[in-house]
Amino acid sequence: MTRLPLLATLLGLAGLLPFLFCGFASLAQAATWALPALIGYGAVVLAFLGAVHWGLALAPQAPAAAAPPEVERARLLLGVVPALIGWAALLVPRWAGLLVLIAGFVGVLVMEAAGHRRLLVPPGYMWLRWILSVAVVAILTTVLVLRLIGASILL
Repeated sequence: MTRLPLLATLLGLAGLLPFLFCGFASLAQAATWALPALIGYGAVVLAFLGAVHWGLALAPQAPAAAAPPEVERARLLLGVVPALIGWAALLVPRWAGLLVLIAGFVGVLVMEAAGHRRLLVPPGYMWLRWILSVAVVAILTTVLVLRLIGASILL
C-alpha cells in the first residue's frame, strides 16, 4: 500500500482540531480546563500512535513476510512506550507535561522514520505522520513558550 485511504487522511487531519482548540483556549485566562485537556488529549494520541505498532506486530503475516524476532520486539516496545510517555505527561506539572509530550511525539516520529527506512511501516503512513507530528509539536511548543513567558489572551 503506497497511499492511505482518504478517510484515514481526513480523520488524521481532523485529529489536529482538539490540539488547535485546546491550545488556543489554554492561553485564555478564564479557560482553566484547556491546558489539562490539551495534555490529556496529547497523552491519548500518543497511546494511539503506540497502538498502531502493536497492531502491526500482532497482524497475521504470511510466513515469507514475517519480521525477524528483534523487529517484532521493537514493534511491541514501540506499541507500549508512547502510552507510558503520555501517562508520565499527566503526572508532572503542566509545563513539564508539555515538554514530555513534545519529546514523546518527536521520539515516536524518529522511531517510525527509522522503521520506514527498514520498510517496517506502511509507505503511505509516514508522510501523514510527518505532517501531523510537525503540527502537533508546533502547537505544543507554542503553547509552552507562550505560557512560560506569561502571555495570555482575553476571551
